[in-house]
Amino acid sequence: MSEPPPLIALQGLTKTFGQGTARMQALRGISFEIGQGEFVAIMGPSGSGKSTCMNILGCLDVPTAGHYYFRGVDVSPLSSDQRALLRRHYIGFIFQGYNLLARTSAVENVEMPLVYRQVPARQRRALALKALEDVGLAEWADHAPSELSGGQQQRVAAARAIVTAPALLLADEPTGNLDTARGREIMNLLVGLNRDKGITVVMVTHEPDMAAYAHRIIRFKDGLVDEDAVVEEAA
Repeated sequence: MSEPPPLIALQGLTKTFGQGTARMQALRGISFEIGQGEFVAIMGPSGSGKSTCMNILGCLDVPTAGHYYFRGVDVSPLSSDQRALLRRHYIGFIFQGYNLLARTSAVENVEMPLVYRQVPARQRRALALKALEDVGLAEWADHAPSELSGGQQQRVAAARAIVTAPALLLADEPTGNLDTARGREIMNLLVGLNRDKGITVVMVTHEPDMAAYAHRIIRFKDGLVDEDAVVEEAA
């Protein structure tokens, strides 16, 4: 019996922006794999290509050349509608800026991905409340984002990301707007989601203390993978 393919496989991926004298190559031919259940941190200086790579992994952008395989399926030639379906059913996102709807409650924010899936209202509410419970915010379900701390808002964003039970969770600088203590809370939450629910986590961060929570660190430099190392003792 053959082994299943890795969750993510990149082969010779390049990404070029602009033309002529304005042409800029953000990715110069990167290749790596990420298995189901891994927790990987992507690091690198500004302009190294890490955010471009994250956008491609999240099906928000497409490479110029090379291949991106998700569970053995080549994502690169998919149409925008097909990539949207893949995003909707398999990928969750946590952003630095939370991206919550200001005039809706925490539970309504968490329900949003299920609205796009046309999940019935009663089932939607039950799943959203369970996701808030999973991130320790069950009692804050009816509160608006303005009534929550930054750490609590990021937990709501995490609940929204996991409510669809994604295979892959992409976190883009998830602790960037938080103080050290709240940042550690969010990292412990991501570790728990990875360990207890088996969700593969890929996180972009510039903070070594936060990257230390991952099992593996991939460092980018000038659009290339400069280092790919296992973390001996994750925080």
